Amino acid sequence: MEWEVVIGLETHTQLQTNTKIFSGAAIKYGAEPNTQACEVSLALPGVLPVLNKQAVHCAIKFGLAINAEIAPRSVFARKNYFYPDLPKGYQISQFELPVVGKGAVTIQVPAQGKHAAYEKVINITRAHLEEDAGKSVHGAVEGMSGIDLNRAGTPLLEIVTEPDMRSAAEAVAYAKKLHELVQWIGICDGNMQEGSFRCDVNVSVRPKGTEKLGTRREIKNLNSFKFMQQAIEYETRWQIETLEDGGKIQQATVLFNPDTGETRAMRSKEEANDYRYFPDPDLLPLIITDADKARVSADMPELPEAMKARLEAQYALSSYDASSLTTSRDLADYFVAAVQAGAEPKQTANWVMGSVSAKLNSEDKDINASPISAQQLAQLLKRIADGTISNNAAKQVFEAMWANEGDVDSIIAAKGLKQESDSGAIETIIDEVLAANGAMVEEFKAGKEKAFNALVGQAMKASKGKANPAQVNEILKKKLNA
Repeated sequence: MEWEVVIGLETHTQLQTNTKIFSGAAIKYGAEPNTQACEVSLALPGVLPVLNKQAVHCAIKFGLAINAEIAPRSVFARKNYFYPDLPKGYQISQFELPVVGKGAVTIQVPAQGKHAAYEKVINITRAHLEEDAGKSVHGAVEGMSGIDLNRAGTPLLEIVTEPDMRSAAEAVAYAKKLHELVQWIGICDGNMQEGSFRCDVNVSVRPKGTEKLGTRREIKNLNSFKFMQQAIEYETRWQIETLEDGGKIQQATVLFNPDTGETRAMRSKEEANDYRYFPDPDLLPLIITDADKARVSADMPELPEAMKARLEAQYALSSYDASSLTTSRDLADYFVAAVQAGAEPKQTANWVMGSVSAKLNSEDKDINASPISAQQLAQLLKRIADGTISNNAAKQVFEAMWANEGDVDSIIAAKGLKQESDSGAIETIIDEVLAANGAMVEEFKAGKEKAFNALVGQAMKASKGKANPAQVNEILKKKLNA
């Protein structure tokens, strides 16, 4: 039997606000345990929640970015469950009336094996505001567990998809696209290690060609795209093997162990009615007007797809180059700044996606931490364009700039990398090379093109690499064809 996997994602996106969603407590990461646990987090008698306006603005931003329905009236609900990481015994969330309704995200799924790359639309069911829970800490004191309530009340936007994905590759492509988008519009810092962007993945399998969904298992709190891929692939194999062996899939919440590469059941999966949602009596309905949406819209950056189209049209870039540059808003801004400083667009794109990105990746840095500014890169590229240095010399200058050894012109002077562009001097070198390599000249005239490249190499060697390669080629051709 041929099986089909069905995948849906729920992503908890921590919103970039200064304070918690229902109180004025700070949400700084890494603070000492319980130093950010305010009266609301502790659920002291008589305290009341007050909604953070900035969290609402973030939710509206996301809704606009995915062209979703934004509810004019949404309601906060109490999601009841008994765990010590939320002392009040319930989580404030949204259920029947979320702030963001149906929308969509278009993903690019990369080529894999015999399968070509393709595009797919992933439908968003809803995105709702809620508070995060605290954290159980085991083993800080031997034989005991503790509760850290610093995260309790941290503002989250939970983004829920339809079960539209049919492979781990599609799920990872969607998660990466969403990760890029929430950072691009400035609502989340995207730091997966700190828990700012966490994915729960619902996985089920069914016989290919059938419409009925299989029983799903939810893999919780995946904070790495690599782990997401591994977890989905393992879970898919496990479910198929279980069914083929005559077993049944029980709905459950499972955890992924990166050390073993396996998932394991944590508890039976709750249904919505298990949480006994009901409207929170302490919070008024959230009303969003057209004027509210207009104010947020005016603050929106140019979205990735729009910028991609503009880079293609304005700078004659290929779709591939424009897509690569718009994987990050900061990277795109860096490219544009370099071009505006006078660099040629295609050459700039090649350097940003090549040498600059390679260096950043090797040092695990963001583009904002680049030691070479966009303006400095533009200056380097202009020195290639005006013939001052060759491409090979430019790589040496780039390395020196990265090491903060000075500006472009001072490095060129200090290292003696200025290219020889005097045609008379180059002609003299070529005459000497031709005189010393008569056999190569005869080979070229006999139709062996490789001999030409060998003569170019000899001329460059004789000039100690300083001759302008384009001029060497041009003068050598004239002399050989004379």
